[in-house]
Amino acid sequence: MKVKFFNVKKRTEANIEETECRKVVYERNTSKGIQFRYAVRAKDNDGSNLTKFVNKETFDNLKCPLAKG
Repeated sequence: MKVKFFNVKKRTEANIEETECRKVVYERNTSKGIQFRYAVRAKDNDGSNLTKFVNKETFDNLKCPLAKG
């Protein structure tokens, strides 16, 4: 399955294979508690970093590896 990203640098869409992506969970402290944001990251063929924020359900269904860090 391919994941559709938008490459801001080239102003075009990029379809990246799910096996080449990695999942990332961003966490931050807010006044109401901890907020989690779920994203998928990849690199385009020209080396541009691509990030797409997704909901929890989509995040859980993706077969990408979870990024370490």
